Amino acid sequence: MLQASIPTAPSSRSARPGGRGLARVVAAAALALAALAVPAARADTIPVRSAELRIEEGEVLLNAEFDLTFNTTFEEALQRGIPLYFTLDFELTRGRWYWFDEKVGQTSLTWRVSYIALTRQYRVGSGLLTQTLGSLEEVERYIGRVTSRPVARASDLAKGTRYEASIRLRLDVNQLPKPFQVNALASREWTLASDWYRWSFVP
Repeated sequence: MLQASIPTAPSSRSARPGGRGLARVVAAAALALAALAVPAARADTIPVRSAELRIEEGEVLLNAEFDLTFNTTFEEALQRGIPLYFTLDFELTRGRWYWFDEKVGQTSLTWRVSYIALTRQYRVGSGLLTQTLGSLEEVERYIGRVTSRPVARASDLAKGTRYEASIRLRLDVNQLPKPFQVNALASREWTLASDWYRWSFVP
């Protein structure tokens, strides 16, 4: 008949090496938890240099400037024939204490950026307007500067009322080819956007 052997308690001398091993395991676990606690690197952010509204000839016009910079991933994608799309989002709202904020104006503007290998130039298109530029730095300045863009009608605003304007510029990954859309969700190199920039406007 088999008999189960009952282990005897280790002596204090034999327990010391095990104690050191346990301490090493605890220390390693603590380091691993500390590594997990470190926040992941943020996606590239487009700084907003300035933004303002003015009323002219019955229209609310937007001026804005972004510090847009393309990383090497975007540059290589363009040179391989992959177009990039950048979208400017704008909202104008009026606060209401009794209900949700009233959205007075909302508009989006999208640029399509492509590279012409034959002439080594960049083409930027928005709607029916197309511009050919000689360098990526020119493309960054062209998209990053919005001048006198109509965003609302002045007649829709009440004089002396405070409104909140919001603006952001982002790479529109939804318009990338499907394989790159999947890659964009997993890689920070394919994420480029500004935070929402907000300011008050009183007509």
